[in-house]
Amino acid sequence: MPVYSMTGYATAQLGGPAATGSGETARESGPGLGLEIRSVNSRFLDLVFKLPDELRANEPALRELLGTRLKRGKVEVRGWVEGRADNLPRPPSAQDLQRLVSLQDSVRSWLPAAAPLSVAEVIQITSRQQAHTGNLSESLVQLAQTALDGLVGAREREGKRLATMLLDRIGQLRQLVKDAQPLVPQLVEQQRQRFLDRWNEALSAGGAGASNQAIASDMAQDRALTEATAFAIRIDVAEELTRLDSHLSEIERLIKKGTEVGKRLDFLIQELHREANTLGSKSSNLELTRISVDMKVLIEQMREQVQNIE
Repeated sequence: MPVYSMTGYATAQLGGPAATGSGETARESGPGLGLEIRSVNSRFLDLVFKLPDELRANEPALRELLGTRLKRGKVEVRGWVEGRADNLPRPPSAQDLQRLVSLQDSVRSWLPAAAPLSVAEVIQITSRQQAHTGNLSESLVQLAQTALDGLVGAREREGKRLATMLLDRIGQLRQLVKDAQPLVPQLVEQQRQRFLDRWNEALSAGGAGASNQAIASDMAQDRALTEATAFAIRIDVAEELTRLDSHLSEIERLIKKGTEVGKRLDFLIQELHREANTLGSKSSNLELTRISVDMKVLIEQMREQVQNIE
């Protein structure tokens, strides 16, 4: 199954002058429909509709349609109704004019001071009535399905690009883990030996010469050895490297599995960052510190991209 990004854009148009071209065919095509869908990343599915008055009643149907295909992301849906190609309204019919005159006379009988209707107002009212004629719901749902298919396709293509990038970063992180593993026993032994050397220097500076002092120093050395070993264990990063490798394997599995994996990937990226931080804090070697920094850079790059995955 593919990995889907939450970022995408699609538009679709049905009828109207833009769809039919110019000339007489365009002028006789009547109102057309246009729909634009764009989405960006979000923790949940957030649908925002910007529809004209004549399409607003279809918002519940559009919301249900989008909810069946999209699970996360802030999705903005913008619709519009196109008029004739020449942008000129049709002449009002005699029936419409007669009705408006009757309404005007009725209003002015109660409100004599009311201003009469202007030509522009008459054209605006009759044009609005013409725009409302006909049932646009079926056409709008058909158009929304087309635009939604385009959006899902765009999100799939973007998701494929993100998956490729993440798999590349996983390979680089695995190489860093591989580079760090041979350093672990060396670092532990170095720290242990360094602790003992300092202890021996301290004993030599104290000038232990008598036999009872020699016995005491042997006991102290044994205790120092125990403490040095415990300290070496505390700075041992083998466990962190093992967990890093385990998290990388799980991330790779989820990417190849696909579908709705964004939230789980985001959690695993946090775990990767935590292990890399611990690795850096335990590091007492310049090379291991460099590896930890390189890991954090790669993990941060992955975090930015994972936040766009559905």
